[in-house]
Amino acid sequence: MKESFIDIINIRRMVFAEIAKRAYEDIPLNTLDDAVYKLIPGEEATYRDSIFKERAVLGERLRLALGLDVRNAAKMGSVHDGIDKVDLDYRVYEPPLVNVIPFACEACPTKSIRITGYCRKCLAHPCKNECPAGAIIMEEKGAIIDQDKCIKCGRCIMGCPYSAIIQYERPCAASCGVKAINSDSHNRATIDYDKCVSCGHCIQKCPFGAISDKSEIYQLIKAITSDQEIYAIIAPSFVGQFGALTQPSQIIEAIKMLGIKKVVEVSLGADMTTINEAKEFTDEVPEKQPFLGTSCCYSWNSMVKKLFPELHHYISDSSTPMIYTAQYVKKDNPNAKVVFIGPCISKKLEALQDKVSSYVDFVITYEELIGMFGAKHIEPSEMKVDRSIDDASITGRGYAIAGGVANAVEKAIKEIAPEKEITIESAQGLAECVKLMKMAKAGKKDGYLLEGMACDGGCIGGPGTLAALNRTRKEVTKFSSTSKYKSPLQNDKLNINEK
Repeated sequence: MKESFIDIINIRRMVFAEIAKRAYEDIPLNTLDDAVYKLIPGEEATYRDSIFKERAVLGERLRLALGLDVRNAAKMGSVHDGIDKVDLDYRVYEPPLVNVIPFACEACPTKSIRITGYCRKCLAHPCKNECPAGAIIMEEKGAIIDQDKCIKCGRCIMGCPYSAIIQYERPCAASCGVKAINSDSHNRATIDYDKCVSCGHCIQKCPFGAISDKSEIYQLIKAITSDQEIYAIIAPSFVGQFGALTQPSQIIEAIKMLGIKKVVEVSLGADMTTINEAKEFTDEVPEKQPFLGTSCCYSWNSMVKKLFPELHHYISDSSTPMIYTAQYVKKDNPNAKVVFIGPCISKKLEALQDKVSSYVDFVITYEELIGMFGAKHIEPSEMKVDRSIDDASITGRGYAIAGGVANAVEKAIKEIAPEKEITIESAQGLAECVKLMKMAKAGKKDGYLLEGMACDGGCIGGPGTLAALNRTRKEVTKFSSTSKYKSPLQNDKLNINEK
């Protein structure tokens, strides 16, 4: 959901900015119903068939931005119902994280193959001849498909000389690499949470903006305004997210203007992960285990745990860059609260894990961050900055791009154990990650270091990002090259013996 989904992007940012404004200015949440009319004034609908529906959907978005549950049409009430559960200055979470707003879903048809008006009813009718199920019938105006017989093999699509046959699939389901999207009795999308790994692809791909995740920005801001000491740790993909003219140091300064005491690059934690995974591969593969999977992508890790539980112990037990960076902050600042800022919504679930929750107190995305900037009228490109950033190595900063993790670990292995043989393979997008693990299960990836990234392009393609892939990839690469540390082993901020 990048530039081409601009209307949905604007609505999401408008919601985040409204919730952030209420938190900063201590506006009572029991007046939240008024915000719906302020944000959608007048009597005419702009995006949907009814202004009442627009306002109802917006109300549920406001609730999700507070961390409240989404409701269906049968359970509607005041937008602020249940606010006592979330009007707090610490993280609150009640599952699920990713939610379909039922009455925002337009019940898109599920996967099917259809013949368009371009059919010429040709004499050869190769579509019919190619169909192994006998599902194509030739009628007076052209071919039609018997949907009850169609097995969706696609052979008719390839056979048609006029490209008159198309395959249709609802966007959210097509984007889900773990097949977690189902339908309710009204044919509206539902999520199978036993399969879902909270990658957020469905949020990005729904053209009706019917799917959203719960936010923690309200509780974070209340913690800031209650004078708690807040440190931010920001993921490597932050570079290039806030405008082509905005420098990384300006983004850091803008975050501090929100009431944050200090900002640390998560790339520093990536350097720790690199060293530990390099040692782990060197010590374990292939003598003790057939392959090693990288650990940094929580959705990839969750997918392996759910779909390939017998292989999950081959995923590195190294902590992720988020965890290591938070531990780094709290080592010298034990009373501080740490907020992770990044492109990923599944990090909100990772931060709830027993071994993580005492280190990471809040998680927000870049999209939520820009809502906070809007509430405080902060423009990062206007910040005056006279400091450089030097938390991490070139390869640590490269974690943001698909292949960057494996590349970093491979280079570290060559430094630690030059004689060690290593073969790497990377997969981006959950569907490709599933294929990679099927190959590993079949024994075809023995001796490999396997990198899994749930998002296309890596972290720079995450659901909480703001900018196009190509631009961000270029900016991350440029910023990485400015590091004074060519290797994690040179980073003097680390204790490389810690794991």
